[in-house]
Amino acid sequence: MLKGFKEFISRGNAVDLAVGMVIGAAFTAVVTALVEKFLNPLIGGLVGKPNFDSFLEFTVGSATVQPGAIITALVNFLIVAFALYLFVVMPMNALNARRKKEEAEEAPAVSEDVQLLSEIRDLLKAQSNN
Repeated sequence: MLKGFKEFISRGNAVDLAVGMVIGAAFTAVVTALVEKFLNPLIGGLVGKPNFDSFLEFTVGSATVQPGAIITALVNFLIVAFALYLFVVMPMNALNARRKKEEAEEAPAVSEDVQLLSEIRDLLKAQSNN
């Protein structure tokens, strides 16, 4: 049992998962600050505070029901998703595209004779399998 656990921990998957969790937790603070200290005040300055908690509010007995809180949660989700897309996904996509372009430019072109030999090899392999 301990041997199996040691192998599990030693594999890269567990370590990668742990590192991802720690980075994700640290990144949460960045996204929260971006949304709460930059985007929400910006939106609040333009259209008023993005809080719909009292929208369609009603009471049942002594309890207050606020269906607008769901709208507020959805708006906050969209703001966070937009912030992540704008400040993380778009720059990472641009960086990956630039990296792929550089790798394509660096890749040496295969000469005709090497390409022809590769085709002959593949044909011979296909014939031997049949």
